[in-house]
Amino acid sequence: MANYLLEIGLEEMPAHLVSAASQQLATRVSDFLTENRVTFESVTKFSTPRRLAVLVNGLADASASIDEEVKGPSAKIAKDAEGNWSKAIQGFSRGQGVTPDDLVLKGDYYYANKHIAGIATADILTKIGSDVISKMNFSTYMKWANNNFLFVRPIQWLVSLLDTDLVPFDLLDVTASNVTHGHRFLFDDTIVLENASDYEASLKQAFVVADADARKATIQAQIAAIAKANSWEVYLEPGLLEEVNNLVEYPTAFVGDFDAKYLEVPEEVLVTSMREHQRYFEVSDLAGNLQPHFISVRNGNAEHIENVAKGNQKVLVARLEDAEFFWREDQKLKISDLVEKLKKVTFHEKIGSVHAHMGRVKLIAEKLRQQANLPADYDAKLDRAADIYKFDLLTGMVGEFDELQGVMGEKYARLAGEDAAVAASIREHYMPTSADGDLPQTEIGAVLAIADKLDTILAFFTVGLIPSGSNDPYALRRATAGILRIIEAQQWDIELDALIDELYTLDLNGFSYDRKADVMTFINGRVAKMLEGTARYDIIEAVLATDSLDVASLRAAAQAIDAKTSDADFKTSVENLARVFNLASKLEAAPALDESLFENASEKALFAANQALTLTDDSTQNISDLFALSAPISDFFDNTMVMIDNQALKNNRLSLLADISGKAGQIADFTLINTK
Repeated sequence: MANYLLEIGLEEMPAHLVSAASQQLATRVSDFLTENRVTFESVTKFSTPRRLAVLVNGLADASASIDEEVKGPSAKIAKDAEGNWSKAIQGFSRGQGVTPDDLVLKGDYYYANKHIAGIATADILTKIGSDVISKMNFSTYMKWANNNFLFVRPIQWLVSLLDTDLVPFDLLDVTASNVTHGHRFLFDDTIVLENASDYEASLKQAFVVADADARKATIQAQIAAIAKANSWEVYLEPGLLEEVNNLVEYPTAFVGDFDAKYLEVPEEVLVTSMREHQRYFEVSDLAGNLQPHFISVRNGNAEHIENVAKGNQKVLVARLEDAEFFWREDQKLKISDLVEKLKKVTFHEKIGSVHAHMGRVKLIAEKLRQQANLPADYDAKLDRAADIYKFDLLTGMVGEFDELQGVMGEKYARLAGEDAAVAASIREHYMPTSADGDLPQTEIGAVLAIADKLDTILAFFTVGLIPSGSNDPYALRRATAGILRIIEAQQWDIELDALIDELYTLDLNGFSYDRKADVMTFINGRVAKMLEGTARYDIIEAVLATDSLDVASLRAAAQAIDAKTSDADFKTSVENLARVFNLASKLEAAPALDESLFENASEKALFAANQALTLTDDSTQNISDLFALSAPISDFFDNTMVMIDNQALKNNRLSLLADISGKAGQIADFTLINTK
């Protein structure tokens, strides 16, 4: 067993790409070895801003030999009229490295017993440059020199070492060797690796902590020690910690300070300045009050750390000065003036102004309020929220810190004396900001968030700006998922499809929506995406066929059906309901049941059972009740011919089945459920 080291030395990568790239390299190396039948025990990942590396542990000396049986031509074409081997057989034999006489006849076909010998692992690894590194994918690429080759950043060196032996390969003008590099500033010399297993220890001596997890643990421990010494609380936001970890090779945490006067600026502004713009961790006292200090992490040792702290303080103070200025100046502005100016701010050149967008949102919000059965006294607050909710886009603070859209709107609205719910909705209408982000907590905020997203989706579709493949520049998929998540979370009985139908009939201040079919297909696709993993795929398809956009009820129905799949009567129940659906579809006229036309007891029994069936909001009970119809349905079909010449009797029986189908069809299309 051997160990193999692969290192890709790079110019500094963007921090947000490092972790994903490291995982991708480990996965690709594992897959490469597996595909080449080389066994190994484990793969250890290493990553810093300047390097991606893996150490493959317990690597076999050679790939596994295999014996396989390959099916060839049929016996009918194996020989010609003279009894000689046909060209088909001869060609197949050559391809398998055997002679026709070596083939074995099994049944109607000839087979070749093929032995594939193992290949030395060192020989296989020479292909790792072309088969692994060159095939890596990134969201951001660079092209350098005169090369057409694209990678996340220019490749500076490569290490390929199998225990003590170099495994050579070339990539562009770089040849793999056993030479790596230490910290860019703290270690001037190169490092010659004698053994692949020496990698981590050798780099540590060169001021590089190559293990990302170990480096992160060091950062956490250093910050924890600082916090303890000063009786502080420091929240290590996971995303920020990951990013900081991927910015350094040799971490040293330090403290910086700023004037306490800046604490008069809203905490969100200060935190945004520190986290988003400077990659600092904010500091609070044990009571949770923000303090005029920050913690940062240097890519280096503690030498002259006080100068580093002073430099970082100067950079932060410049931002805080801007923030203080905008906070003071923005309070002099009037909301009404800012709203008026939104008439000249473009929402999109093909759609119109932000002000016009707000006007459409106002009309949609009113209809949403009605569908959600919210109190009518919400109208005034909703109207006010819709009239002003984008005003903060024109404030100096949001102009400088666009991450604070909505957040500053809420604060400025409160300062201006706006209702608390109205102010909160200005912040909440952006929610959720990610696939699993927080949702609005107030009903007014939830309505405004849905209305804003709904107009955005319909308007962009109207002008032909429709997501295609993975391309979704206006985040319409996220907006749609947000609408569905909010409705589900609020437990509102909103018929979204009916609402959209109504919106397409309106002239919304001179703007009319178009491409309804495309919109509905798009939204249905998002619903299907949200239901993934809820139940079997065929069951999800069956509930989606109801054309409902109520994610909560669809999920409940899918789960209720899926829970029945292991029951002994599942197959029979579904097949009986499917048979009902298929026959009911043959009814050409409107259902018109006449009890007097029932000819046998099975008809009457099925009619009575159907009459007793009442669907509720309890999906589990609904499925149980529908499946309980299986016995009278079976009895009906055993004793009753439906498709007969007597039109009156036929239509009456089809009407009975159509009534059952109509009820069951509210839950799922049972013809789409696989019972085989």
